[in-house]
Amino acid sequence: MQSSISWDKVLTRDSLSFETKDFFIFQTHISYVIITDHIVYKIKKPVDFGFLDFTTLEKRKFYCEQEVLLNRRLCGDLYLGVVGITQENDHYKVEGEGEAIEYAVKMKRLPLEGMMVDLLSKGQVTFAHIDLIVKILVPFYKVAETGERINYYGSLEVISYNCEENFTQTKAYIGQALTQRKFNQIVNYTREFLSKNRKLFEKRIREGFIRDGHGDLYSANICFDNLKRVYIFDCIEFNERFRCGDVASDLSFLAMDLDYHRRRDLSQYFIERYQKLSNDPDLHYLLDFYKCYRAYVRGKIGCFTFGDLKVPPEERHRALKSAQRYFDLAFNYAGGTPKVAIFMGLSGTGKTTLAKNFIQKVPAVYISSDIVRKELLGLRPEEHYYADFEKGIYSPEITERTYQAMIESTLEEISYGRDVVLDATFREKRHREWLKEALKKRGIVPYWIFCHASDEVIKKRIENRSKEKSASDALFETYLAQKRRFEPPTEERLLRLETTSSIEELIVQISQFLQF
Repeated sequence: MQSSISWDKVLTRDSLSFETKDFFIFQTHISYVIITDHIVYKIKKPVDFGFLDFTTLEKRKFYCEQEVLLNRRLCGDLYLGVVGITQENDHYKVEGEGEAIEYAVKMKRLPLEGMMVDLLSKGQVTFAHIDLIVKILVPFYKVAETGERINYYGSLEVISYNCEENFTQTKAYIGQALTQRKFNQIVNYTREFLSKNRKLFEKRIREGFIRDGHGDLYSANICFDNLKRVYIFDCIEFNERFRCGDVASDLSFLAMDLDYHRRRDLSQYFIERYQKLSNDPDLHYLLDFYKCYRAYVRGKIGCFTFGDLKVPPEERHRALKSAQRYFDLAFNYAGGTPKVAIFMGLSGTGKTTLAKNFIQKVPAVYISSDIVRKELLGLRPEEHYYADFEKGIYSPEITERTYQAMIESTLEEISYGRDVVLDATFREKRHREWLKEALKKRGIVPYWIFCHASDEVIKKRIENRSKEKSASDALFETYLAQKRRFEPPTEERLLRLETTSSIEELIVQISQFLQF
């Protein structure tokens, strides 16, 4: 029985009824989630992604029941059961009497202030929180179902299939969510690791590390009741192939997620604590491989949300940006080397315009000296703070701090696999040397795009820019002063760009030079 209900239209306060009118709704690529004051209801979308099929009412009911059954293994009192939704004319009642036209999983509402993903964003997760998680997971995996049927999901055949499925399902997003270069690096790393480590995967099966686990073990599915209890919920119910597998795959998911939130200290502590209490000496050999796999899966999910035109535009945009970060993280685990491009030149030469246009075409981090300078001083980037050359906020001391902060940010971003685009004058050779030396230690040779134009063109650009919102405060007099002090670049990998051609033509030249 195919659902004909357009839940996007009927999930409103006027068409739904509960015991309370206090509720709000959000959606993922596979579910609608209705949150009331004490209860949460999850309705499965009638979608088919190949690995998941909720297209009939019978299937949605079955997977609702599976969700309750499987999640009760880790937090039984949280999942209250499966309830029906009934219809009378244009009105829908959750837990109504009569024939159900839809089903929902009914859960207790968890304390929002305890959600791990929010605690991470606030920097409030501690080693004590990790200890609680490890204390639950070690005994869980010891008793989780295993055996011949489950062991199949730890075979090289299935693992390879899972990885190749991910690659196939994300090819359409190359250029938006990840570059071809990064896609190729991840694919080649994955295939090579599987080819070289067949004996290790077979050993994991023999030693009993393939279990019916969680499948979606990351911070969005973990909640703390202060430090008294941890809830680990929302496991994969719709496909055994994603839930069953090596314990290392589940653990790597949470470790990767902690890396994603820039908490490598917690990620490392989590693995070390689990390894110490579980006696799993080979875990670290598999860590980067499964982290790469899990980061890629999260990137894929972000692509699915981005590709769903029913999802609000702001949410789709956030999903794409998140997917880009996950794919970059996968690239990092796969041993990829990020690229750093510097758009340099004097004020008014077009470097900012070109840098901003370029990053619209590739997933990269944009770091602007104009913005960094004002953020360091607690100023709003779009407000102008005019000053004479090397005076006020443009004093040599503040400029030094600005370049140091830009370099530190660059090193942070590339350590997570992210390509970086820098936008600054870099008129002094020593600032360029600072950056080159810092990148050399990480095996990276940067690309330099030196933008220049005639005085007449620059004067007109600066006059026009003063009428717009811009982080730049440079006047034509500033440009002339910069020009007198400018130390021309002689760097390796240097593109000299006269910027009076069309933006489209210039971007083509830049793209061919950088090969991001």
